[in-house]
Amino acid sequence: MRRNVYAILACIAVFASPAAVGDGLPDLGEIAQTEFSPQMEKRVGESIMQEIRLKEPSYLDDPEISGYLNRIGRRLASNSDESRQEFEFFVLRDKTLNAFAMPGGFIGVHTGLITAAQSESELAGVLSHEISHVTQRHLARGFAKQSQLQAASWIALAVAILASRTNSDAAQGALIAGQAASAQKQLAYSRDFEREADRVGIQLLERSGFDVRGMGAFFERLQRFGRLYENNAPGYLLTHPLTTERISDMENRIQMRPYKQVPDSLDFLLVRAKLRAQDGTPDDAVTDFDTLVRERKFTSEPAVRYGLAIALHRAQKYPAAEAQVAELRRLKAESPMVESLAAELRLKQNDPAGAAKVLRASAVRYPQERAISYALVEALLSSGQPQEALRATKDDLQAYSTDFRMHSLQAKAYAALGKKLQQHRAQGESYALQGLLNPAIEQFEMAQKSPDGDFYEQSQVDARLRQLKRQRDELMKQGRP
Repeated sequence: MRRNVYAILACIAVFASPAAVGDGLPDLGEIAQTEFSPQMEKRVGESIMQEIRLKEPSYLDDPEISGYLNRIGRRLASNSDESRQEFEFFVLRDKTLNAFAMPGGFIGVHTGLITAAQSESELAGVLSHEISHVTQRHLARGFAKQSQLQAASWIALAVAILASRTNSDAAQGALIAGQAASAQKQLAYSRDFEREADRVGIQLLERSGFDVRGMGAFFERLQRFGRLYENNAPGYLLTHPLTTERISDMENRIQMRPYKQVPDSLDFLLVRAKLRAQDGTPDDAVTDFDTLVRERKFTSEPAVRYGLAIALHRAQKYPAAEAQVAELRRLKAESPMVESLAAELRLKQNDPAGAAKVLRASAVRYPQERAISYALVEALLSSGQPQEALRATKDDLQAYSTDFRMHSLQAKAYAALGKKLQQHRAQGESYALQGLLNPAIEQFEMAQKSPDGDFYEQSQVDARLRQLKRQRDELMKQGRP
């Protein structure tokens, strides 16, 4: 079975004294008798999120899927009364039906939940519910009941909440020793919190232009699954108690709203098709989607043809995959996901210049699509155009200065041009934006020693290196690693 890092971190936090926590988890200071503030929530969430990105094997690093999820999530969050709250939505490759909110506005969604949603409004309903848990500060209000706990225990509770949603065995490991009883209470939201999240979530759905019936339909289906499979109920039900009273209350609220039919976006359909095409072996995926196409068993032809193209790409049948992309163009399926696939197929057939051409046009049509921006830089580098790739990263970073992935791509462009100082500087910024201070400092020290920078560039590197070292020293004084 998979060894989940959160079980280890949680156990350290449970058993460690505050002085010892620095060896395993960040010591956030003595907070007994104080409120679990938004700043504290953010710091705890960032600490766990950093571990997820670096060590969680199920973390899905797919800019297209995470980009879609963040567009939907932020559309909902922008209509919240707490619109200043920042959110980051991420995906875990897990077939179970689950989603969870962490401190600081980080919301995880299992791929199984995305593929199980029968409409975009259903998916938006789950996201609006999780957003509401954050904006109503349910985690913090739950933690506040444990006011005598010190920092180590607060982090243990946060990690236990995450572990319970990603790995039940890890959750059990997090709930041992003297903290077991108090931590267990935090693993499930109270009925009052659930009703409040339902109420606020329905408001978010309505304000954001989704069908409010989507939330009720999804939760009703979960309830039916729970009854049919008592010993293997969806994980979502373990942490979000679903009662007949709650379903009835939700239905009453929904019935008071006028009926509104909301069509699914093409991107929702393509994301689900992509996830399904990535399941099982490539040949099985090709067979499944090819059968759907031939027998015309679909509600969306573009979605199944896109799924078939992804499956064929996995099976390395690139010309056949391109034929499906041509069909998508014939069907006028306009999406950045179609364009990035077309470019990837060009790359796989040793035509980086053709890929760059597709992506340049796509970047004009979809200027805010991060996956297109990344793919364009990679294609330019592959086609032997490092100067143009560097220009693309500079233009992009003017609008997205905190994008660590683009900084890393910029480092590749500088490396291709033989500019060592700027290469290490860009890679250092990428690490710093991920909270990896020691690797960032190492990169800036290498930049400092590079002989190719001018006085102005060297001065900038020196100043940034001093800043990072001060930041590291401050964290070490707080007992954080």
